[in-house]
Amino acid sequence: MYSKRLPVAYVQPGIWIRSWTSHASCERPRYSAAMEERHIPELQRIANCAPLLVITGAGISTGSGIPTYRDERGNWLRSDPITHQQFLGDARQRQRYWGRSTLGWPAVRDAPPTRAHRALAAIEAQGHMSHLITQNVDRLHQRAGSARVTDLHGRLDRVRCLQCDDVSARSTLQERLLELNPWLRRPVSASRPDGDADLAEHEVDLVRVPQCERCSGTLMPDVVFFGGSIPSARIEKCKTTLAASAALLVVGSSLQVYSGYRLCRWAKRDGKPVFIINPGSTRADALADVRIPLDADTAIDTLADVLVSRQSHTVAEPL
Repeated sequence: MYSKRLPVAYVQPGIWIRSWTSHASCERPRYSAAMEERHIPELQRIANCAPLLVITGAGISTGSGIPTYRDERGNWLRSDPITHQQFLGDARQRQRYWGRSTLGWPAVRDAPPTRAHRALAAIEAQGHMSHLITQNVDRLHQRAGSARVTDLHGRLDRVRCLQCDDVSARSTLQERLLELNPWLRRPVSASRPDGDADLAEHEVDLVRVPQCERCSGTLMPDVVFFGGSIPSARIEKCKTTLAASAALLVVGSSLQVYSGYRLCRWAKRDGKPVFIINPGSTRADALADVRIPLDADTAIDTLADVLVSRQSHTVAEPL
């Protein structure tokens, strides 16, 4: 739930900039009120194109303590993540992955939704958003209250057996991993993207990996690794929701991964506006009708207020 919202700055008739802060997070963003106000006309243009199909990336979750893979120019910040082919073809790579995941999973499990997550849930509840497609695997949109969500790259809170296709909870596997590897019960100095953490190379061979309790098969997180394929039914769902939307809004993604970028191409092909909210450059900048260089918390907070104000003026009775 949002705390009581108080107007901070009057911008123009009918539009207030408010702080949609929650009791859990009251820190103001680094952007000035003047910078936010400068983007009000662009945010109004986005609001006028509802219902929106929203696609989110790692930038929306940084306020939850989950780092991104890339910097504002789209360059890798860390070593390359594990690929689908490496996980399937190399038992030692699986040892490395599950050892690092044992250390890093709690940070994702316990991460709180950001102000932007909660604001998007409110925008959906008000009927301004047709659907939300997230490239993230952290399930923070669902924790914030969003109901119509497609997890494009899967979800980290589930584990799937590659042999019998049985699905189980990641929290249950964590207990098994710690039973087999009690030495991994230790604090982590720094979080990494998607529930990863640093593990010394000499420790990799010590990691004992559980097998499927049903068939003794190989367990894999229920996510699409780099180099993997998104299920066709999920792609069709994205196409259907795009067709039912008036415009596409990208939030907190550099769109370097093709699965997100092609949604922008499809929208442009279909004559739908493409709006991008991201501090840094993106792969789809040339396709954007509007690009706002703000962080997700700042921009989506303000967009939510613009939508509320627009709706109140639509239903207001004349004096």
